[in-house]
Amino acid sequence: MKIHPTAIVDRHAQLGHDVEIGPYACVGGEVSLGDRSIVQSHAVLEGAVDLGSDNFVGHGAIIGTWPQDLSFDPKTKSSVRIGTRNVIREHVTIHRGTVEGSATSIGDDNYLMAGAHLGHNCSIANKVIIANNCLLGGYVQVEDGAFLGGGCVFHQHMRVGRMAIAQGLSAFSKDIPPFVIAAERNYVFGLNAVGLRRAGFSAQDRDEIKSAFKLLYTSRLNVGQVIEKAAAMNFGAAARAFFDFVAAAKKRGICAYRRGEEQKTIDE
Repeated sequence: MKIHPTAIVDRHAQLGHDVEIGPYACVGGEVSLGDRSIVQSHAVLEGAVDLGSDNFVGHGAIIGTWPQDLSFDPKTKSSVRIGTRNVIREHVTIHRGTVEGSATSIGDDNYLMAGAHLGHNCSIANKVIIANNCLLGGYVQVEDGAFLGGGCVFHQHMRVGRMAIAQGLSAFSKDIPPFVIAAERNYVFGLNAVGLRRAGFSAQDRDEIKSAFKLLYTSRLNVGQVIEKAAAMNFGAAARAFFDFVAAAKKRGICAYRRGEEQKTIDE
């Protein structure tokens, strides 16, 4: 291990092999750092924080501190759980869960850019990119492969679907379905067609996703009618996942469709 002499590391902290801890970093007694993880200068890890192997925590990042919840009781036992091979850049803040036994969780292979904030009980899946200064309220869920553009804000208790893209400087309080491009304030503008191709989706899957999008957003049916009609159609797993996400939307619903430049990805 390489621990800088100015770092403060509680003797009860669990440190894996080849861990590096930089100058003036603070690592609390309930923290577990996996093998080959790096914690740079002035980072603070406190409370029950569990990081897997090969994680990178940048300068000044703060992980595991109290949630920003006015009703939070400091005696609450909650945590932050982080998987493997994540990059958490400078000044990212990740708060622990707000209720007893709960956790803020991050999966594997995610990239959180400088200044991003994850509120309490957020759930980030795998291979997600969260760009600079994104703000996620409590209980936000982000599925695999999503990209959240710089400066976006996300209301608490909302979801971002698999491989969705949120354009920078946008604001969302409604769920963003999988595979779409979302922007401005609660609008969807088209499909992430390039991302689907790059991710290896077959031509059939891409066509079915396009058909699912059209059924949801251009058929003039309400969501309930769309779900009922889709159930009788012969869609594959990817399009089914699209409708399952929509069916699970809660009271605030999903982002609405606005035609724009990306319309050609739907009409072609």
